Amino acid sequence: MRNVTCCSIRASNPHLNSDWESKPSLEFVIYPDTISCHSLILKDIKPAPFQYIQLKNYWLAKQEPSGTRGYSFEELKKDKTTVWDGVHNNLALKHMKNMKPRDLILYYHTGDERQAVGIMEVTSKPYPNPEEDNERYVVVDVKYKKSLKRPVTLDELKKVPKFQDWELIRISRLSVMPVPEDIWDDIIKMSQN
Repeated sequence: MRNVTCCSIRASNPHLNSDWESKPSLEFVIYPDTISCHSLILKDIKPAPFQYIQLKNYWLAKQEPSGTRGYSFEELKKDKTTVWDGVHNNLALKHMKNMKPRDLILYYHTGDERQAVGIMEVTSKPYPNPEEDNERYVVVDVKYKKSLKRPVTLDELKKVPKFQDWELIRISRLSVMPVPEDIWDDIIKMSQN
């Protein structure tokens, strides 16, 4: 009969309940084989709990505040929620397809105003616009989050050197774009002065 070596290792993990901690987290048995190598048999291995942290993305979406297709931030504030639709530009659609619930969007008034006025939050995954025949045209549901303390104008944004490579400055007709987190933070700070 061969000699068998058994041992177990306990792991302490603050995320585990006491029942799980009372059991070995790893138990193995070593059996010597005929050519002096060892086979390792693992049993009762339980993975540590994994907590998924979803990172928030930041966006800017443009909207004409008046006119036949206009919809102002004040209207969103009153309505509380809306469907963000009407986007047909390929690059803007690509950005919308990357949106996810809890992402934040700077609401930007176009036309004569040309300024960021508030923040809305994405509440759905992108889905095909039921009003369109083509499924490539997606929409997202959004809700009012908060108004900026004061609007931040395009002229102000153009004066900040690090914003010069951002899509809002480079691609003026793009209606939906990502906002790098550092630029987002700077715009929020600017709105508070």
